[in-house]
Amino acid sequence: MKKIILLVAMVFSFGVANAQTDKIYKHSGETVDGKVIRLDEYTITFKYDGEDAENVIGKYAVEKIVYGKTNRTEEVTEKIVINGEDDWEKVVILEDKSYIAGLKKAGEVRGKTGLINFQTGNTGDKKAAKKLKMDAAKLGCPFVLQIADKTTVGANSNALGGSQAIKTGVAYKY
Repeated sequence: MKKIILLVAMVFSFGVANAQTDKIYKHSGETVDGKVIRLDEYTITFKYDGEDAENVIGKYAVEKIVYGKTNRTEEVTEKIVINGEDDWEKVVILEDKSYIAGLKKAGEVRGKTGLINFQTGNTGDKKAAKKLKMDAAKLGCPFVLQIADKTTVGANSNALGGSQAIKTGVAYKY
C-alpha cells in the first residue's frame, strides 16, 4: 500500500512540476517548453526546460505564450502572410539583428532607384524601400533585415544632379 501511495505521489508531483513550464508557440508551428524570464519591446528572453542558459527569440517569430503557473495566454504578434509580390505593403523592414532571432533566412534582396532620375532624396528613399519590399514579397518573406542604405545626392550621384538610393537587405520567413 505504501508503494502505491508513493507511486501516485510521484506521478502527481511530476504533473505539477511539468504544468509550471511556460509554452512559447512560434508562427512556424514549433512549441518551446521553458521559462519566460523577460519580455522586451522586440525580444523574449527565456530558458529551455531543464537548462540554465538564457536564450533570446524575436517577438516577430512568436504567436503566443501560455504561462504554466497561471495558464494565462498572452498574444505576442499576428502572423504576416505574403502570397506574392502584390502583398509587398505587408513586408516589415527590420533594422536590428536581435529582431530576426527565430526566423529563417531566405536570401538577399535589393531595392534601388535609377541612376538617372528626377527624384528628391526623400522620394528616392521611399521608392528604394518599396522595391526592397517587393523583392522580399517575391520570395514570400514578410521580413527584411536592412544591412545597407546608401544615398548619393548632387554631383556625387550623376551629372544631372539627381539622387540615387540603394538599399540592401536579407529576407526572412517563419
